[in-house]
Amino acid sequence: MLLGQFQLRLDDDHQLVLPEAFQELFEEGAYVTRGFEQNLLLMSEKEFQAIYQRVAGLNIADPLARLLHRLILGNATKIEVSASGRIGLPQGLLSLAGLEKEIVLVGQGDYCEAWAPANWEKQTTILLDSAANSTRFAQLDLALG
Repeated sequence: MLLGQFQLRLDDDHQLVLPEAFQELFEEGAYVTRGFEQNLLLMSEKEFQAIYQRVAGLNIADPLARLLHRLILGNATKIEVSASGRIGLPQGLLSLAGLEKEIVLVGQGDYCEAWAPANWEKQTTILLDSAANSTRFAQLDLALG
């Protein structure tokens, strides 16, 4: 499971070393694509294939389905993960997400997000609003047990 936040640095070849806790889940390769905010989504082969099956099963006559195809599939790239956990990220996706040298990698359970520090700071500010959180998340079924 991919959990936690990690401050990472891209080298001059647009590569970074994944946190050790993440490396095992990406041993068989990974995919990176554009996220829903100004970020990137990094998924294992298994998780990307599951998302692909769901997106590919949508009705392409639906304009929203086509937009989702373009967002996720049209921006996806398969990336190799070295034995040392090193991955390379495509320059085009880095630019779309505003990523330069510093990256905040945020675990989301089955996938992780890559954020530019300034964009992650904005997300953190939103998440710190406890009054808004109690109403914005009330409609979600988060019951325990």
